[in-house]
Amino acid sequence: MNTRHLLSLLDLARDEAYAILRRAAELKQLRQQGIRPLLFERKVLAMIFEKSSTRTRVSFESAMIEGGGGAVFLSLSDSQLGRGEPIQDTARVLSEMCDAIMARTYAHTTVESLAAHSSVPVINGLTDRSHPCQVLADIQTYMEFRGDIAHARVAWVGDGNNMCNTYIEAAQLFGFQLVISSPRDYAATIDKSLLTNATINIEEDPVKAVAGADLVVTDVWVSMGQEHDTDTRRSALRPYQVNTALLQLANPDVLFMHCLPAHRGEEVTSEVMDRSNGVVWAEAGNRLHAQKALLEFLLRE
Repeated sequence: MNTRHLLSLLDLARDEAYAILRRAAELKQLRQQGIRPLLFERKVLAMIFEKSSTRTRVSFESAMIEGGGGAVFLSLSDSQLGRGEPIQDTARVLSEMCDAIMARTYAHTTVESLAAHSSVPVINGLTDRSHPCQVLADIQTYMEFRGDIAHARVAWVGDGNNMCNTYIEAAQLFGFQLVISSPRDYAATIDKSLLTNATINIEEDPVKAVAGADLVVTDVWVSMGQEHDTDTRRSALRPYQVNTALLQLANPDVLFMHCLPAHRGEEVTSEVMDRSNGVVWAEAGNRLHAQKALLEFLLRE
């Protein structure tokens, strides 16, 4: 049997994705009851980080520890990757020592190369192209608060970045309507190859995009590696701030999500963050449960 990887949400079939999310909800409920099943006893996850992280590192490492296994943190500064070892060699070595690999990198081709040369599951912990683990947690959170996301109206407001690309994949996988609102120059960065076979609309005006939305999602205006362009980005994206006035155009029970960290006063106001009814914090916490379920699925496969 071929090794299963998760480089994109579209590596999952719809029934597999729903099964993972149902399992995530079950694991969350068990944890709230003080029950932490030993899902990963004597299993080891290698974690490669080119980009800094809080939620990705803590959620994966905690998942392995709570499941009876362990995780090994590898940054460029303390591994041979930082001294030029080819990624395919690293993949082969880690496959001999670990049961799975998670990588948080800049170039998407890095995780593709890892998967091509690894005999154990490889998980995309974030690349410049996509962030599937985060959006799995987002969908789990929507289901927790509102039920099935199929046929819901989701508005993405802000930069056409890796999270935006992953919401396009999620719209295809889960069957919801997605409206992307981004300045023309920043919508140009969206991976257009993902726009097939999904109910996707691009609406430059955020007011029109948010109207009637069941879920509004945003992200920082300046992602890691874009700091040289900070002032230009802030100027172009300022009309796309998610604030109370904008959310009032959505459905009365609209949910707001943000993958964090948030730059309060830029892409979202503090008022929206603090009045999100805890959804943003549940979304962050669900990274742990969604990734436990994903790891269990991939290791079982």
